[in-house]
Order: sequence, then structure tokens, then C-alpha cells
Amino acid sequence: MAVDFRFIIIGRGMMGAAAARHLSSMADGIALIGPREPEERKAHHGVFASHYDEARITRTFDGNLAWGTFAARALDRYREIEAKSGISFFSEVGCLFAGPAPKSEQDYIERALTVSRTLGSNIETIAPSDLGQRFPYLAVPADFTGYFESKRAGYINPRALVRAQAKLAEQGGVSLIEATVTSLRDAGSHVEVTAGGRSYSAERVLVAAGGFSNFHALLPRPVDTRVMARTVALYEIGEREMAIFGHMPSTIVLGDREEDHIYILPPVPYPDGKTYLKLGGDTEALSFARLEDAGAWFRSDGSAAELAHLARVALQLMPELAGCPVTSAPCVANFTPTGYPYAGFTQSPRIAVLTGGNFVAAKSSDELGRLGAVLLAEGRLGDKDFGGELTPVFAAA
Repeated sequence: MAVDFRFIIIGRGMMGAAAARHLSSMADGIALIGPREPEERKAHHGVFASHYDEARITRTFDGNLAWGTFAARALDRYREIEAKSGISFFSEVGCLFAGPAPKSEQDYIERALTVSRTLGSNIETIAPSDLGQRFPYLAVPADFTGYFESKRAGYINPRALVRAQAKLAEQGGVSLIEATVTSLRDAGSHVEVTAGGRSYSAERVLVAAGGFSNFHALLPRPVDTRVMARTVALYEIGEREMAIFGHMPSTIVLGDREEDHIYILPPVPYPDGKTYLKLGGDTEALSFARLEDAGAWFRSDGSAAELAHLARVALQLMPELAGCPVTSAPCVANFTPTGYPYAGFTQSPRIAVLTGGNFVAAKSSDELGRLGAVLLAEGRLGDKDFGGELTPVFAAA
């Protein structure tokens, strides 16, 4: 039968919009389906996305070669995307890691230094005696060493990046359909997609719905992921604080365990007209298995207990924040048991899935979108794209 589209991408977030842009240079007959950001978050009862924010850290420094490669490939395309779309989203302010000296070759820092050499990234090692002088905004233990990536690092505005991707996708011939997909069915010769009360058909479909990929029965079988609650602290920055923090790089302070790391974004203007310095961690244990629970979390202000924890850490690391108003916001992180994103086909040869950001994927979203596009167009991913590592794991039938 004739289909409405050759390919449909479900999910208009960071990975889905990137997949649509890349696929537009490979094929015709593409649709990108997903809702826009709700105007009133606390009154919205549909799906959400985690890119509803103004800043995400970007860097290639990573203890895993695949993740470092995904980031480097994406970063190398940022300026081209900005130039072609006319939308700026990348601030190349650098990224600083600070932590104790590695104890073994398996420590995160040693692995990241090895990956950086492989990728050709320029990482400056800053001795503990010099760290405080170079980065006076940060108060860390006297034995901490710094690892500073000045190029191909800083932060991106995820909202602006998604706008840029969608704009270029549409210019490339992609049909943008502003609706929420509520059902998906392999009809044998094609896939039927229901969105916004209408039905669409396609030869192949890519589900790139982030933490919402298992909701609305979009997949023949749910992928094995944990959708975890995350709370961020937002410090309102005034003129005094801008003099102290205004030129800081993105910063990650290492803890005893990887989940104890704290990330800090420089002061960034937000839509409410205020400027915020944001920080967050990776320790919350609340997870969601139902759309209703995830939606309720996004309508909240996050966890008061986590905000209190982050506020204590913030004042230890940045004492000059004392007295600044602090608020919180909710987010979710979508973790896979493999530690890698999923990019592969489901039990249906016509339905593929791209998800599993593992709390580190925003910076790599353009490359992950490219992998989703290659998957749809060619039917598989090769070794140079880490195809084996990205094989989806599905929940038991």
C-alpha cells in the first residue's frame, strides 16, 4: 500500500529533532511528530521533555570512549548548525573538572585522559597549588587537581538547539507535525501511527521519546530503562555575583563515587528575565514507571530534600553564593543497564528506538540523532558507530 511517509520520527526533543535533520539529507518523505513545550508546565497533563532548560554542559572529556566520541562528533558540528539555522546555542566557555588525584588507571580521570588522547582533545592539567588562583570562584580541598578543556567545551542551550535542528529539518523537507503520538502498530507491510486524533502510515518509524519512550505503548515491548527523578538548584545571580561567577567555565566536581559528582553551569539568563547559576547531582533514587507519575513530577518543583542537599554542597564549593535566592526545578534522567544509549530495532523490523541518555547525552544529541537517521536509512549501525554497544535491551515479555 502507499504510505503517507517513508520515515516517521516520534519525539521532537534533542535526539529526535537531530535525527530528522540528518535524515533529511539522506531521504525524502520524512515526518517529525511531537508536541511543543507546554506554556504552563504546572497545568500540563501530557508528555514532557528534559530539554526544557537554558543550559547543559558540553565537553569531550569522558571516561568512556563511545560517549567521548559521540560528544566530539556533535561538538564539531555545532558551529555549522548555528550558521545554517541562524540560531545560536553554544557558549564555548570551557569545562573544568576538579577532583583528587587518580588512585589507579581505572579511575574516571585516568580513563578520561586516555580517551582525550585518542580523540585529540586538549586537556590542561592544573596543579592543586594553582587551581584556586586560576578559578577563584571554586573552593575545593587543597589536594584537588584541575583538568580544563578550553576548546570544544562549555554549555549549550538545549531549547535553542532543538529549535535549530527542527528549523533545518523543515528546510530539508521534513514535515513537522505538532501532536502527541498515542499509539503505534506494525501493520505488517507498514507502521500505523496515531497522533492528535489522526492516523499516519510509514515504512519505518523511529521512537525517540526520551524518558517517555515506554509510555503510550509506543514500542512492541518496553525497553529496559530506569526513568529517574532529578532536581536542580537554581541560584539567582545579581551584579555582585556576576563579578565573581560571570566568567566561570562549566564545572564538574568529582566525588568519591561517580554518582556523587556535582555539575555546575555558569550564570545564564532565563526566560523569566533573571540570571541563574545552576547545579545538580546524580543521587536521587525516585523512579517512574507510569506516565501519570512522571507528569506529576514535571509539574512539581522537584525534591525539597535534594534542594537542601544541593544548597549545602553549593555553599561549600561556592561560598560567595551565600544570600542568593535559590529555587529548584524538576528533570528526569533515563538510564540503561548497559550504560550506553539505545539505537536499534525492536521486535519489529519496521520500528526502531533511540533513547537512553544516561544523564550525559544532551551534548551528544546531534551525533545520537545522526545514528538514529543512519539506522532508519540503512537498517543497521556499524562498528565505527559503536553499533554493538548500542543494541537495545528489552523488558521481559
